[in-house]
Amino acid sequence: MIRFIASALYLLLYLIITLPLELVLFIIGKFNMPLRDKISMACVKYGGFMVVRKLSGANVIVNGLDNIPSDTACLFVGNHNSFFDVIISYTLMNRPTGFVAKKEFRKYPSLNVWMHFIRCLFIDRKDVKQGMKTILKAVEYLKSGISIFVFPEGTRSKTGEMLPFKEGSMKMAERSGCPIIPVAISNTGVMFENHFPRITKETVVFTFCEPIYTKNLEGENKKHVGQYVQNIIRDTMENVNKPLIS
Repeated sequence: MIRFIASALYLLLYLIITLPLELVLFIIGKFNMPLRDKISMACVKYGGFMVVRKLSGANVIVNGLDNIPSDTACLFVGNHNSFFDVIISYTLMNRPTGFVAKKEFRKYPSLNVWMHFIRCLFIDRKDVKQGMKTILKAVEYLKSGISIFVFPEGTRSKTGEMLPFKEGSMKMAERSGCPIIPVAISNTGVMFENHFPRITKETVVFTFCEPIYTKNLEGENKKHVGQYVQNIIRDTMENVNKPLIS
């Protein structure tokens, strides 16, 4: 319970203390957007999420970072079990990266500003037209060098078993030509969601799989890219991650 209180209080204080910085970054963005992207990423990665990661006590094992191309933006596609999927994933990013998030996050003051600054996209999954606009905006970001991280299940799995991947998310890669990096995430749900509100000290595993280029896929894999990516993540979790945390 102490880890939860410490993490929650830190995030609250961070959002309050950085309010003046948000104004500064807003002004910087009017003249130099790449600089705003760089500063925003550093603030959220090191000042925000890295501290929460430390407070949580998570022992993070990372595999396959060398699978991430250094010269292009990527569409990171991961399974989703916990709020910590986002927090820990962001600490592993080395270039501007936005997450696709539920529209409800727009309601939270200060947090919504930081999410905007790091190029997060908000999606209403019940509105097909708005969802397509989000995909097109993501394509624009990817073509400009900003990576996107998406959880195609659409919500957190409460059982640890993956929900079906929504194929629409894969259109971001198909339309931009960027590589897809499947990300297999294990044991984050055990940290928090399995015994909310306590945060327990756990070993979690993040594996970045080899890049996939949709133009190189054939047959059913090309027709159902989401299922293909999900199978890779499932196989990775079974063959690599679980033995490491057993």
